Amino acid sequence: MVTPSDVTSTPAPAPKSLRPPGAPDEDLPQIVPRRHAGRWLTAAVALLVLAMVLHSVIRNDAFQWDVVGRYFTTSAVLDGLLLSLWLTAVVMVLGFLLGTLLAVMRLSANPVLRTLSWGYVWIFRSTPLLVQLLFWFNIGALYPTLGLGIPFGPQFLTVKTVNLLGPTLTAVIGLTLHETAYAAEVVRGGILSVDSGQTEAAQALGLRRHRTLRRIVVPQAMRSIVPTAGNMLIGTLKGTSIVSVLAVHDLLYSVQLIYNQTYQIIPLLMVATLWYIAVTTVLGVGQFYVERYYARGDSRTLPPTPLQRLRGQLTTVRLKLRTATAADARPVTGGDR
Repeated sequence: MVTPSDVTSTPAPAPKSLRPPGAPDEDLPQIVPRRHAGRWLTAAVALLVLAMVLHSVIRNDAFQWDVVGRYFTTSAVLDGLLLSLWLTAVVMVLGFLLGTLLAVMRLSANPVLRTLSWGYVWIFRSTPLLVQLLFWFNIGALYPTLGLGIPFGPQFLTVKTVNLLGPTLTAVIGLTLHETAYAAEVVRGGILSVDSGQTEAAQALGLRRHRTLRRIVVPQAMRSIVPTAGNMLIGTLKGTSIVSVLAVHDLLYSVQLIYNQTYQIIPLLMVATLWYIAVTTVLGVGQFYVERYYARGDSRTLPPTPLQRLRGQLTTVRLKLRTATAADARPVTGGDR
């Protein structure tokens, strides 16, 4: 026989009309987020490996971090850094100006211009950069003098190439001609990425070809040009270190002059490495904002900046903490006991 004391009474859930606003619905099952054990395990292993690498770099006495700090801001290193930045800026500006011209020639209806543009790109993309620099550095053996005058006639001005082309000018010429070939393909690819309907609409409105290219095609092509151009800019900055073979006093050559006297090779190479990392980081941030600027006409919502993303994550954490605090401070009802 079952007595009333043997029956455990379970309080019935309160009607929905009597529940406080915001209280969870007890009739519905709770949604539990999926556990990602493999993801957390992979992250823990990656952080462990990163900690081991950083520990080995920081605690390794062979890096001589005191020597790195001593030479990091010396005048010789800073002068070499400024020359590397100057070479990068000049080469990129001249390279993209000439590259844009070659891209327009490649897309022209004139078969002669198309062939010349294709031939230029083919030659300079097929030849290693170091070979091109050495060739221009020894151009005096092939052309001892350069003259200006009438073809197959008298010359009015002649200049010796030995006195005309120094190491720095040779580096500018070699790097510019090399970057022009790649810039031409980047610009051509960006122009071809624009829908042909845009050009047809501009022609229907009566716009001329050069105005259509400048006002309609190029602004839309910049969305495809900027990412690759940013990579080329960073690659050109690092590629300027190759001019050290011509005794141009760039960042790497300035560092080499110092460690040839002090024999502190590793710390001086770390000085150059840290400067390259710092400058490429700044260029990468600039590339992000330039890409964001040209993405205005492509998407309704622009991608968030790193500061906006950090602010959003902090807001999410703050809301979670506020929700947890409110749940802990909620009064205990009869059914929760």
